[in-house]
Amino acid sequence: MSELIRRIWAEDAGQDIAEYAVMLAVILVLVVGTIRLIGSNANSVFSNTASSIQ
Repeated sequence: MSELIRRIWAEDAGQDIAEYAVMLAVILVLVVGTIRLIGSNANSVFSNTASSIQ
């Protein structure tokens, strides 16, 4: 097991995978934050519209 970890650590491809994982994590955080922001704003817009209709 330690040999596998050493081999992955030494390879350039392992570094590429780590970089892609970091980029994916950053993108996911941005997407989730945007969806939460838009979701709460959309909820308030629909609530205001429903209140004004009644």
